[in-house]
Amino acid sequence: MNALTLMTPDPTVVGRDETISHAAHLMKTLDVGMLPVVDNTEHRRLVGVLTDRDIVVRCLAEGHRIDCRVRDHMTADPLVTVHIDTGLREIADRMERYQVRRLPVVNKQMKVLGIVTQADLARHAGPDHPELIEEVLEKISTPGQL
Repeated sequence: MNALTLMTPDPTVVGRDETISHAAHLMKTLDVGMLPVVDNTEHRRLVGVLTDRDIVVRCLAEGHRIDCRVRDHMTADPLVTVHIDTGLREIADRMERYQVRRLPVVNKQMKVLGIVTQADLARHAGPDHPELIEEVLEKISTPGQL
């Protein structure tokens, strides 16, 4: 089992010059908590990710306006990704290490091909690897230092 068999293919992306308001509207419409951020929608080269938490913590909680640009509030470093041939164990390890629930799937040119989520792992790998799913959930959910 690898990223190609686990991923949701061809996800909606947002450009780095779009507004936070536009990105939030996309998230609401699509019922997603993360959008890959690309240099432009034609080439789809990944430059960051924007999560609902980024919007709240980096934009709204800091008193910024919703017409700010995605590039000002996205996560770009570290940019944690996987390739289509990345195996299940490595996907789980990256989610655990970086405490992320979603990983963009990219090719060698960093073009966005898909997204692998914690839910994808549970649906596709859970029946055969329940202990792995439990481990991922536990490590992702470990609280940060106060």
